Amino acid sequence: MIGKLSIIIPVFNEEKNIEEVLKNIFSLQLSFDIKKQVIIVDDRSTDESASRIENILRENNAGTHFIKQKVNGGKGSAIRAGLSVATGDFLIIQDADLELNPQDINKLIEVAISNKADVVYGSRFLIKQPYPVPLKTKIANRFLSLMTSLMTVRKITDMETCYKLIRSSLLKNIQLKENRFGFEPEITMKLLRNKDIIYREIPISYKARSANDGKKIELTDGVRALICLIKYRF
Repeated sequence: MIGKLSIIIPVFNEEKNIEEVLKNIFSLQLSFDIKKQVIIVDDRSTDESASRIENILRENNAGTHFIKQKVNGGKGSAIRAGLSVATGDFLIIQDADLELNPQDINKLIEVAISNKADVVYGSRFLIKQPYPVPLKTKIANRFLSLMTSLMTVRKITDMETCYKLIRSSLLKNIQLKENRFGFEPEITMKLLRNKDIIYREIPISYKARSANDGKKIELTDGVRALICLIKYRF
């Protein structure tokens, strides 16, 4: 069973979205009376993200950790900082944007419990989304997911998904190194090359945002992802 879920929220320059994201997470009622630990990591934002987080926490800070990075280290670095204080039986990452619906977290939890799964990924590509998904996003993710499937001999349709529900005990034996978006292929490969891990994947909703809306991933991150897949597989 899952007694507590740790939700790690890495933040970098998300002043437009962070308040709504936090309100959604704080109001989220987890299934099966699971307790919630919220961990916010500001990765040395240069906008008003940190101050807006502090404003929200004045109203609702129960069970919340707020970590301020001294230097900007990237998503992977922020997640490692969050992991250092995580106490949940499972954990999940919540990006500080509005691309995913936090209500879908309960769907992942239900699959983890019903299937006794150690890892559950929420795939954006198992269903037709109500909002258009950029073609380059589809192509990049399908290519990287195909490579992941071939290397792990597991069917994976969305390696880059943010919603990865992971049993915390698994991470105690994994040393994470990637600082930027290389976290996604690194954690995927280090988890799924272990054939004893029970892995599941379910559809989730997705509303893509553009660079103008604050999306930060770039073409070079896709190249790095492929390098990471090969590096951590072998």
